Amino acid sequence: MKNTASNKSDESSIPINIPNILSVIRILLVPLFVIFLFRDFYDLALLVFVIAAISDVLDGLLARHLNQRTQLGSYLDPVADKLLLASAFIILAVVKMVPGWLAVIVISRDVLIILGVVIFSIENVSFAIKPSIVGKCTTVAQISTILFVLLNPDIPGAYIVRWSLYWLTAGLTITSGLHYLYIGMNIVQKGSENNRA
Repeated sequence: MKNTASNKSDESSIPINIPNILSVIRILLVPLFVIFLFRDFYDLALLVFVIAAISDVLDGLLARHLNQRTQLGSYLDPVADKLLLASAFIILAVVKMVPGWLAVIVISRDVLIILGVVIFSIENVSFAIKPSIVGKCTTVAQISTILFVLLNPDIPGAYIVRWSLYWLTAGLTITSGLHYLYIGMNIVQKGSENNRA
């Protein structure tokens, strides 16, 4: 019985598993997505983005249901998401398909999060990478905005829907950025209190 339990523990700690492979594939799709956008192949860019979004959902489901959560995966998944979304907003802003200010807000929030992770790593502050509810809502809003822009549907009220998504994405991105900043400050404060003790 002990050997069986230890084998299961070893399998769940193996960094190379299906969820991690899906995250790596999502990272590898980013250059292809960017190339298609720059060459005005918006249908192909949309296809790549949808594939990447589906892989994001799948790797989360598989990690939970197959008990294949790993430390590597906790880093790979958000990195893949941020690379894809940041690239999308930057390129779409460059080609004037989304407002530049929206891209700045999205990138600024990601830079803030990455900067916090770097500072924690340098200072040897222990922390867990766990997306908050507002963070998940932000990701959904950002993905929805990109999908709608790439689809560019010729429907009544498309202009209103597009700008509603812009403002919703901006609001959630700012809110989640401030929320993560608050969490980061609490982690730093607790770390300093522990050091004093």
